[in-house]
Parts: sequence; structure tokens; C-alpha cells
Amino acid sequence: MKQEEKSLKKGKGKKMGKEILNRTRIAAIRFTVGEYAVLERRCRATTCRQMSEYLRNCLLHKPVTVKHRDASLDEFMLEFIRLRKELSAVGNNFNQTVKKLHTLQQIPEFGQWIFETETQREILLFQVAEIQRMTAKITEKWLRS
Repeated sequence: MKQEEKSLKKGKGKKMGKEILNRTRIAAIRFTVGEYAVLERRCRATTCRQMSEYLRNCLLHKPVTVKHRDASLDEFMLEFIRLRKELSAVGNNFNQTVKKLHTLQQIPEFGQWIFETETQREILLFQVAEIQRMTAKITEKWLRS
């Protein structure tokens, strides 16, 4: 066995249960801009903290953990954000209506505002129910996985 291989297996000291390796050899590889961009994108999709760690793992046939994004969860989050914004807008309208009701002096105007407030209340309750349905749907999905 070569001296270099022995020193790689032995390592130099330990740090919190991990073996510290002194890496003294450099292997330089040149890439085109496109090739390097592909490597960077693939590296960012993993749990590797540095490009050198990613390349070393690939070259030495060590496992590389790839982060996975759930596309259906992304779709849910987009819909959830849309519903939240809509709910916020309805809530603002509702608050403005209630403030207006408190400032009214004439009875005929008061009846119209009450009717509009009830309509907004129904919209608000529908949106809350929609959020509850979406939340139940994602909860059920998470429980199955």
C-alpha cells in the first residue's frame, strides 16, 4: 500500500468524533461556463455545503443526498397564498363597513349598510371555509406520507 493511501486511511487527529483528513493533493479540472453552471445547479440541489464536497463525493462514488421539492405542495402554497390575500382584502372591506356603520346618523342609509355587511360576512365565511378545506387536504396528504 502506498504511503499516501495509508495517510488517507489514518487521518490526522479527530474532531468531535469525526476524522480530520489533510487533503494535500489537488486535481484541477477546467469547465466551460455552461458545464460549470450545470455543476453549480446540481450542487445547490444537494445537501453539500461546498462545491468541493459535492465533486469529491461524485468522483469517489460516495452517496450525495439530493433535496426534493414536492410540486403538489408548491401548488398548494400558491393557492394558499392567493386565498390568504383574498381573505385579507375581504377582512379590510368588512372593517371599513363596520366603521361606516358606527358613523351613520340616518336610518335609511343604515339599512343599506347592514345588507352590504351581511353580504361581505358571507364572502368572508366562504373564504374561511375554503382555507379550512385546503388545510385539511394538505394535512391528510402529509399524514399519508
